[in-house]
Amino acid sequence: MIISSKDNEIIKKIRKLKEKKYRKDKFIVEGIKMLKEAIIEKVSIDMIVIREGVVLDVDLSGFNCITVTEKVFNTLTDVVSPQGIIAIINKRTNNEIDKNAEYILALDGIQDPGNLGTIIRTVDSANLKQIIVSRNTVDAYSPKVIRSTMGAIYRVNIVEVDDLAKKLTDMKENGFKIITTSLDTKNNIYDISYDKSIVVIGNEANGVSSEVQNVADYKVKIPMLGKTESLNASVATGIMIYEYVRRKLND
Repeated sequence: MIISSKDNEIIKKIRKLKEKKYRKDKFIVEGIKMLKEAIIEKVSIDMIVIREGVVLDVDLSGFNCITVTEKVFNTLTDVVSPQGIIAIINKRTNNEIDKNAEYILALDGIQDPGNLGTIIRTVDSANLKQIIVSRNTVDAYSPKVIRSTMGAIYRVNIVEVDDLAKKLTDMKENGFKIITTSLDTKNNIYDISYDKSIVVIGNEANGVSSEVQNVADYKVKIPMLGKTESLNASVATGIMIYEYVRRKLND
């Protein structure tokens, strides 16, 4: 059976996932690469939507699949030139911070979806497993962020907290030191240890909030030799994470 009506109840439920308020338990991924990554990573796939006529080189037996007309598929896709495949992914049920981690990244109000997607990929590349995000950070499960992660979203646990400053204070009681990026400091990123630490990257325009700065144990900046005063949030994150990686490799 091929679904041909955009008013079909299943289609309406999928379409709602384009809005953050409906993405509490599920999110949408598009494209064959993202589907294959999901299967490889053994994430929980709720449903696979296939555009009529699309032939896939992947075994989908055992998955809940539906076929839809091109017209219906176009009401679901967020891509200019879609590949004709969408998967509905069940979110992780674990929303707890792993307090045994050595290094955790926290994001304070990151707004650009491309930045967040790139940050998630960078975290994954360093084999870090989680990110703490403030409530006012852009939704990690929005289509633009998901595309930017290139599959890393399956391997990184996104833990959203209502009050980042309070959560970081709690984490200090679990032995973590809090490190924030700041232009208002003489310390640079090479001056401190990153053992048992949470590194906070702030909003693209305003940096780390004053509430979070107030709970920081260390404030550091990335030294720059040119006239540029600040870096893109995802670039700054990469530099911070790979300073930690460099030290791990030299241990």
